[in-house]
Amino acid sequence: QVQLVESGGGLVQPGGSLRLSCAASGIFFSACAMGWYRQAPGKQRELVAIVTTISSTNYADSVKGRFTISRDNAKNTVYLQMNSLKPEDTAVYYCKGTCMQYAYWGQGTQVTVSS
Repeated sequence: QVQLVESGGGLVQPGGSLRLSCAASGIFFSACAMGWYRQAPGKQRELVAIVTTISSTNYADSVKGRFTISRDNAKNTVYLQMNSLKPEDTAVYYCKGTCMQYAYWGQGTQVTVSS
């Protein structure tokens, strides 16, 4: 079965950092583009960052320069390093794998940025 499991979320103060991890199984990980999305209450789910199969990256304007997405194909894991966190970064963060015509989602992990 396909499984994407996020970890690393939690409560952090503004200006702080968190690193999210997404461990994948049941997919041909190296052939899948991986992404992080987030959804705040009352908002649509939005793309935060993607990393392709050749490790090129794209970021939402709101996180550019603060967040870094990376992948470790040997560990079947994608990461999101989040620095200089702001209250508006508060959301449930979801991992997504896109493999050929298939898309897979994790269950999400809560990130709360608050004093």
